[in-house]
Amino acid sequence: MGSGPIPPTTGPDAVPTAVISPEDEAPFRDDVTATEETSLLRSGSSSSSGTLGSEANLTEATDTNHHRNSTKDAAFTHRVGPSRVICIALSLWLLIFLQASSMSGMALIQGAIAAELETYDSAAMWFSSAYLIPMSSLAPVAGRLATIFPPRNLILPVAALLSAGSLLCASAGSFGFFVAGRVVAGVGGAGVLTLAIILGLELTSERTRGVVMGGINAGFTAGVSFGAIVYGGLMPVIGWRPLFWIQVPVALIAGLAVYLSLPSAVESGTAHRGSWKQKLVRIDYLGASLLALTIVLFLYGLVGDIQPLPILLSVVSLLLFLTVEYRVAAEPIIPIKVLSSRGVLLSCLAQLGLMSARWTVLFYAPVFMLAVRGAAPTTAGSILIPTNLGFGLGGIIVGWLHVRRSGAFWLPSVVSLIFFSVSLYALSLVATPDLPVALFIVVVLVNGLATGAGLNYTLAHILHLSHKDTRYITTSLLGTFRGFGGSFGTAIGGGIFYRLLRSNLTSGFLELDGGHLSKGRRDLISKLLGTPGLVFGGDLDDAARHVAVDGYADASRGVWQAAAALGIVMIAIQAATGWTAPQEEGCEEIDEDEARALITENEGVGEA
Repeated sequence: MGSGPIPPTTGPDAVPTAVISPEDEAPFRDDVTATEETSLLRSGSSSSSGTLGSEANLTEATDTNHHRNSTKDAAFTHRVGPSRVICIALSLWLLIFLQASSMSGMALIQGAIAAELETYDSAAMWFSSAYLIPMSSLAPVAGRLATIFPPRNLILPVAALLSAGSLLCASAGSFGFFVAGRVVAGVGGAGVLTLAIILGLELTSERTRGVVMGGINAGFTAGVSFGAIVYGGLMPVIGWRPLFWIQVPVALIAGLAVYLSLPSAVESGTAHRGSWKQKLVRIDYLGASLLALTIVLFLYGLVGDIQPLPILLSVVSLLLFLTVEYRVAAEPIIPIKVLSSRGVLLSCLAQLGLMSARWTVLFYAPVFMLAVRGAAPTTAGSILIPTNLGFGLGGIIVGWLHVRRSGAFWLPSVVSLIFFSVSLYALSLVATPDLPVALFIVVVLVNGLATGAGLNYTLAHILHLSHKDTRYITTSLLGTFRGFGGSFGTAIGGGIFYRLLRSNLTSGFLELDGGHLSKGRRDLISKLLGTPGLVFGGDLDDAARHVAVDGYADASRGVWQAAAALGIVMIAIQAATGWTAPQEEGCEEIDEDEARALITENEGVGEA
C-alpha cells in the first residue's frame, strides 16, 4: 500500500499464464509452496489453453522452497515485447494519474465551478465526495469482475466511463449534472487501480513485481501531489471546463493503447470453473449496493449540517448489509471469516480512521495556502509535494530498515500512529497567517513520513494477525477500508470545516458590521464558503479580507484538531489489535479466482 519495499504477501506468487512460455510451464506446475513471507498459490493442473489450474492450495513455507521459487522466477519468459510493455506501462500510468489528480485537483477549482454553477455553501464538497464514494465502494465489484473477464476486455469500459464522466462535467450546466458526471467518473476510477495491479501481477516475474507495484504507487502519489498544481495552474489560464474536456480523449486513447498492446491471451489468473455467466451471477451485487448505500447515507448525514434521518437510515442499511453477508450471499463481498477476527477488524477500523485524518491534510492544506497565506492557485497545490515526498520516504525507510521479516509489528504500528496524531495537532498550531510557511512545510512533511511508515507497519502487522489462508482477503480488506478513508475524510472533515467556517465568518462580519448582516454580507459569506480563492483573488476590502483569513485559519485549525483527536482514538483501536498470531488449524483450500480478486480489490485507493 505504501511506498517502498512491499511487505509480506503483497501479491500472489502463482505463475501467471501471460508470462510463461510453453516450455517453461511444466516445471512450474508442481511442487510450488508458499514461503513465510509470501502466500503462494499452487496450481494443480493446467487447462488446455495454458491457464493455471482451478485448484489453489496455501501451504507452509520453507527456505528451500523460497530458493526454488527464486530459481524458477529467473526462468520466466515474457511474451510481451519491450515496445508493448512500454506502451502498457505509460498508458496505465496516465490513467492512474488522471484518476488520482481528479481527487486533489478539485480542491483548487471547486470555487470557480461553484461560482459558474451558482452553487455555494457546503454543497461544493460533493464535487469531491461524488467521485470518491463510488470509486471506493465499487472497487470490490471491479475486483470480482476481473476474475470473470480478462483484463483486456475490462480496460476499455473503465476508460470509457472515465471519459464519459469528464464529458458530463465539462458540459455541465447545473450542480446536479456536474455531480452526475463525477459519479460516472468515480465508477470508472474504481477499476483503474484494480486492473493496473492485476496486469502488474500477470505481466511481471516475481523478481520485478515489487518495482512494478512501486511504479503503480508512484503514479497514484504523483497524481495526488501534482494534480492540485496542474489544476491550480491551468484553471486561471484556460478555465475549469477545458480541464475536463482534455481528459475525454486522453482517457480513451490511454485505454485503447492498453487494449491494443495487451495480448488477447492475457488472463487474470482465473481458473475457469463454469461459464462467465455462472460467475457473474455469484457476484454479491446486493451486498455491494447496500455497502455503498450505507456509506452514501452516512456521509450525506454528516455533510454540512448534521441530519439525523440519513444517519439513522445508514444504520438500517448497515444491518441489512451484515444480514446479506451472513445469511444470503454465496460469495460475500467481505468474507465472514475475516470479519470474525478481532485483530483484523480492529486493524481495518484503525486504517479507516488513519486515512480519514490523512485526507484532511491532502484536501485542506492547499485550501489553507490559498485562503490564509494568499498563495496563487499554481503554488497552493505544491504544498502536497513535501507531504507526499514524506509519505514515500516513510514507506521506503521502514521497508528497507525494519519490515524485513514476518511477525508482529504491534509497537511500531502504535508508535507510528502516535507520531501521526502529534503531527496533526502540530499542524493546527502552525496553521496561522503569521508564522513562517517553512514551519507548515516541515510539519506536513513529518505527517507524510508518519503516514508512510504507519501504512507499511500496519500492513505487515495485519498479515501477522491473519490466518495464512486468508491473507489475500485481509490485505484486500485493509485496502478497502483505506479507500473508504478518502470518502470519509473529505465528507466528514468537510462538514466540520464548513460548519466552523460559516460560524467564524458570520460572527466576524457581525462584529465588523455592528451586529447586523446585510443581504450583501450574507451573499458574501455564501460565496466565501465555496470559493477560497475569493479571499485574495476577489475585490474584498482589507477589513473583510481580515475576517475571511481568520475564518479560514480557524476552520483549518479546527478540522486538524478534530483529525488529531480521531488519531488518538485510532491509536487505542490499533493497540487493541494485540500481537498474538492466530493458531493455525490447517490451511483451507482457497479458490484461485477469489484470491486473485481479493488481493486487488481497492488496493492502493487510500493513497496508494
